[in-house]
Amino acid sequence: MARMRMMQKFAKWHIWLGWLVGVPVLMWTVTGLIMVIKPIEEVRGNHLRKEVTEQALPADTNIAVSLPSESTAPVRSVATQVERGETVTRITYMDGTSERFRANGKKMSPLSEIEARMIVEEGIHGGEKVVSATRFEADNVPFDFRRPLPVWQVALEDGTHVYVGTETGRIEAVRTEWWRTFDFVWGLHIMDLETREDTSHPILILFAGLGVIGSLLGCILMFRRRKARVQVPA
Repeated sequence: MARMRMMQKFAKWHIWLGWLVGVPVLMWTVTGLIMVIKPIEEVRGNHLRKEVTEQALPADTNIAVSLPSESTAPVRSVATQVERGETVTRITYMDGTSERFRANGKKMSPLSEIEARMIVEEGIHGGEKVVSATRFEADNVPFDFRRPLPVWQVALEDGTHVYVGTETGRIEAVRTEWWRTFDFVWGLHIMDLETREDTSHPILILFAGLGVIGSLLGCILMFRRRKARVQVPA
C-alpha cells in the first residue's frame, strides 16, 4: 500500500515536471535535430573554400623586416609566404593584431576593397558573385563574426558573408545562411540568444536538472504494476 502511494506521488510529480520542462525538452530535441542535419564542415563553409596551392619563396628572397623602434608589443609569430605573386611577411602580436610587410621591409597598407574582393574570388567558390563589400572596425564587427578584428565583409549572391582581415589579408571566416540558422538554433539550445556562447548559466542548469529528475521519475514509473482490468459481462 505504501509503495502504491509513493508511486502515485511520483506520478503527480512527473506530470507537474512534464508541464514545467516539456517545452524546453522539446526545444532541445528539435534544435539538436536541426544542428545535426548537415555536417559541421558544411556549416562552417569549408566546402566553399578553394584549395590554394602554396608557392615556394623565390631563391633570391631577401627579407628585411624590423619593428618600429617605439614598438613594445610582444610578438607571437612571424611568417613569410607568397601571396598573389608577392612575398609577404606577416607579424602577429600577442593581442591578436597583425601587420604585413613587403620583402623590402616596407609596411603594407590595410587591405582595400578591391583586394578583399580579389581574395574572396580566388579563395571561395562563387566568390566572383559579390553583392556588396563593407568594412568594419574591430570594435564594431557584425554579430555573425564576433571577433575583435578589423575586417571586410564581402556579401555574395547566395547570402554567404566572407570576412577578410584588413590587416591579416586572409579569409578569417565564412558565414553561410545555414551557419546563421545554426547559430540561432544553437543560441536556443543553450538558452543564450544574446551572446550564444554561455553554456553554463543558472537557467540552463535549472531546466536541465529538472529534466533529468523528470526523466528519472518516468523511468521509475515504468516499473509500476498495473492491476488487470476485470471485464464485467453485459
